[in-house]
Formats: sequence, C-alpha cells, structure tokens
Amino acid sequence: MDNAALGVLTEKLVQFGLTRQEANIYMCLLRNKDLSGYEVSKLTGISRSNVYSALAALVDEGAAYLMEGETNKYTAVPIGDFCQNKIRRLMGLKKELVAQLPQLTDHSDGYITISGSQHILDKIYNMLEHVAYRVYLSISIEYLELLRPHLERLAREGKKVVLLINGLPEREIEGSIVYQTDSTDDRNGQLRLIVDSSYVLTGEMTGDVMDSCLYCGQKNFVNVFKESLRNEIKLIELSKGEQ
Repeated sequence: MDNAALGVLTEKLVQFGLTRQEANIYMCLLRNKDLSGYEVSKLTGISRSNVYSALAALVDEGAAYLMEGETNKYTAVPIGDFCQNKIRRLMGLKKELVAQLPQLTDHSDGYITISGSQHILDKIYNMLEHVAYRVYLSISIEYLELLRPHLERLAREGKKVVLLINGLPEREIEGSIVYQTDSTDDRNGQLRLIVDSSYVLTGEMTGDVMDSCLYCGQKNFVNVFKESLRNEIKLIELSKGEQ
C-alpha cells in the first residue's frame, strides 16, 4: 500500500476518534501480529514513550488488546469489530444526550447557511430522517445513490417521494415519482430539497468544500420555493407531452 493510500486511511481513522499517532500504530498492529511496544517503536519510528502512551489509549478505545506475559504484547482488534463497538457506544451516548440536554430553539423563521459538501450531505440525511409526509428533491444524479437507502425507506413507509434528476437512475427507486431534467442544464450542480412543505434546503452541491446551501423554514420563502418547483414539474410534463 502506497503512502497516499495510507494517508487516506489514517484520516478516516482520525475521523473515527483516534489521534494520527494512534491511527498509525493501529495500522501497524493490523499489518503485524502481536507486537511489543519496542517492536512497534522500531516499525513506526515513533519514540517508545509515545508508543506506550498510544498503545494504552488504543486499549482504552477498544482498538487493541493487551496480551500480558513476560513481555507484554499488543494485537489489533479487527477493524469491523472496532468500528461497530465504537458506533454502539456512540449510539448509547446519543440517547443519553438527547434525553438530558435541552432541545435547540427552533430556527424555522430564520436563514441558516451550511457550507462544505459533507456538512450539506449531513443536513440532507437529517432532513430525510424526519420526513413526516412528503419530500421533493432536485439533485444531480451522481448523488442519488448516496441517498437511495433513505429515499427507498420513505417510499416504503408510504411517504410521497418526488425526484427531479438530470438523468435516469440505473435502478428505479420503487414508489417514487421521477422527473428527468435537462442533462445540459447549467443548474445541474444545484440542490433543492423541500420537506413536508415546511423546510427548504437549496444551493450548490458539487462535492467541493466551497459548496454552500441555505436552510430555511420561513413560510413565505417555502411557499415561493414550492411554487417554483411546481412550475418546473409542469414544464417537464408539457415538454414530454409535445414529444
């Protein structure tokens, strides 16, 4: 595995809560069976004092096992087990925090700017998680597969799912209504999402850190946005009828 690939994996482990040093040592343990702290230090080039500190942290985090003996050795917890254990603990913490912390004041009358493609995607996931009746989504087809499980779940639950996409998906999202937009339209990097005729998310969705979207629940804004999307659907239906 080249350095670039290792760097990507290290960053992913950091996102899972490890420090970069812990991530490097964890990957060393995955590649080599049952290592002492001295051996880890030699393989990674990290000082022994830092290695032992990181190994202790990995054991506490549930990413490594300590095998006590004449010479203590460490072995990695399989990556799938480590991730699942971490997720299970985080879900438990989530329940406690949601139950005990005060709920955020509703910002439905204001305008919130969300920047960065990952943060925008997270907001989409959260909005789809709370759909009560219907969702209208206009998005580039390359993002559709990321959202497919959520959209299919909503359709199975009997909620109205209307999609405007610049192409046809390889597999139908059963139960959804799909309108195909012009693939040459210069708005293909645009995201438009309406949930329950109450909340709107709109802006750029190109996969760039500079992407920016506006989230709003202000009634007049939502109504104007709904009317715009309704008119676009009518135009698509008319153009299909003329073909």
